[in-house]
Amino acid sequence: MSALERQRRGLLAALGASALLTLFPRVAAAGAGDTRLLLVLLRGGLDGLHLLPPYAEPAYAGLRRDGAVADPIRVDGLFGLHPAMRQSAVMYRAGQLLPLVAVAPPYRQRSHFDAQDCLENGTATPNGARDGWLGRCVRAMSGGQALAVAAVMPLALRGGSDRVSNWWPPLPRPVDPQLLQQLQPLYAADPRLSETFERSAGSGGMPRDGKGAFALPEAMRVAAQRMSAADGPRIGFVEDSGWDSHRNQAPQLQRKLAELDQGLAAAREGFGAAWPRTVVAVVTEFGRTAALNGTDGTDHGTGGMALLCGGAVRGGRIGGDWPGLGPSQLNEGRDLRATTDLRAVFKSVLVEHLGLADAAVERSVFPDSRGLPPLRDWLRA
Repeated sequence: MSALERQRRGLLAALGASALLTLFPRVAAAGAGDTRLLLVLLRGGLDGLHLLPPYAEPAYAGLRRDGAVADPIRVDGLFGLHPAMRQSAVMYRAGQLLPLVAVAPPYRQRSHFDAQDCLENGTATPNGARDGWLGRCVRAMSGGQALAVAAVMPLALRGGSDRVSNWWPPLPRPVDPQLLQQLQPLYAADPRLSETFERSAGSGGMPRDGKGAFALPEAMRVAAQRMSAADGPRIGFVEDSGWDSHRNQAPQLQRKLAELDQGLAAAREGFGAAWPRTVVAVVTEFGRTAALNGTDGTDHGTGGMALLCGGAVRGGRIGGDWPGLGPSQLNEGRDLRATTDLRAVFKSVLVEHLGLADAAVERSVFPDSRGLPPLRDWLRA
């Protein structure tokens, strides 16, 4: 065989392999058992209109008045990222961050606890299940572990059998973590008290080595580092509190969004070589009211937002169905209307990224979600 013939056959083989990757992108992804999912739950109801302000929406400035985000990092002709999300903007431009607008769990009321229960148990009612959808996901997987970087095992991962564990740095003094979780909402509404509580006890953490706090960026870094190992957990969970912004929202969210931005960057660094096989999903239990209230904050709302981030994400654009902020477009005249059920997002990640069978997801993980359309074109081929 001549050298020219060998080159021709090699080129044909390469073209054939390329075509196979195009036809079967999920087969071409990293092998089964090699992908990672980190869920980050922001408790308290993140104001998605503050993280991703629709600066070109005609009604936005009137609704937010002096609380409208000044000089957002514009990512398209309608939306911009909050200025505190600088490293996230870099990921967006690299095609590794996909903001999803107008999303919410199937629960459509305004109770923190009920909404969080629905988000974590994966049903439409607070008492819809005694275990969590991530725990059921672990049971449905053929192998692999799950890790919660949390003081107590979250509802989302309960029911995952002995393949689920949680880790938290040891406390410097005997304090009941459950008591701290119960105390935190009492401080969250006041920015100054909330910050003092976080520094001394935790919305996200305890003092560590006498320096700072084990807050969201460090928790995300630890989760990513542990999950990056070849035999590390395939599923991770991190939670953070202090997102309930009823008063003086701007300074509170300036600080919290900076922590989230640092956390996403820390996760990217912690995953290292596993980053191309990773999806980080940032979610919250509901959004906030579209209009600023009388104390320069926002109250409990409906439609919120989520972020999909990671090397496995086809980002660099805005996902979801934007309903608008006009008076006739708002839910009950006050909230951003939810147009995407969070379960549809989760189902798409489990099937397309983690490789679970559709039937198993609809039968065991989200049993009441058969009619939900999947999220389209979010996974990098």
